[in-house]
Amino acid sequence: MYEESMNTVLIQELTRFNGLTRVITATLKDIQKAIQGLLLMSSDLEQVFLSIFNGKTPAMWLANSYPSLKPLGGYTNDLIERLKFFQSWIDNGIPVTFWLSGIYFTQAFTTGAAQNFARRYTIPIDTLVFDYEMPQDQHPVAKPDNGVYCYGLFLEGCKWDWSEWQLEESDNKVLYVPVPLLWILPCKKADLRTFPWYDCPLYKVSTRKGVLSTTGHSTNFVMPIKLRSSRPESHWVKRGVAMLTQLDA
Repeated sequence: MYEESMNTVLIQELTRFNGLTRVITATLKDIQKAIQGLLLMSSDLEQVFLSIFNGKTPAMWLANSYPSLKPLGGYTNDLIERLKFFQSWIDNGIPVTFWLSGIYFTQAFTTGAAQNFARRYTIPIDTLVFDYEMPQDQHPVAKPDNGVYCYGLFLEGCKWDWSEWQLEESDNKVLYVPVPLLWILPCKKADLRTFPWYDCPLYKVSTRKGVLSTTGHSTNFVMPIKLRSSRPESHWVKRGVAMLTQLDA
């Protein structure tokens, strides 16, 4: 359907994950053959074998993968959950809420949401911006009229105050907390709401650095997200507050 850009996003995501799973499957089969003496153990295969033996995610896999700092066990579980998410999308149609952390190329997903809005209201997409809200209903049963509901993010350096519905200081010895369900809403710049907020940067992994890919996007930084706050931005900047799509474990 022309009106549904998420179909294009799904196809692009499946292409990337199919490529990743092919690499993983091929290297595991080749290692088994090499151990049995049916195939020469090349230096690349040996590095994959040693990484698996030491519980690390092989560099050959990461070269074809989404960014991840997880050890082998955590990476495998994470990959399986991502594949389950997309299989559910294929079987049951477009989900009500999207697992933002499970998407390989997050910028394409947000562009798809903006493109749906632009086509629906016949507005040039380059005139749109994103507004952000944490809906009070954290378990919606229907998709929003505009934009997308997303979950799976984490806050580092602060927490979400569920009573005041805004950012608050972290609890003692708590490094990361889940972010409430997030509503990403495309809108015209003139319709952008103003309220006390903190422009919180969203990263894929906790290293907070990355290089530009061929698409011109950072391999790690995703976008800034406006979060309600009664404190000035400088307060949270000094604490290094950021959002992450995934943790290191």
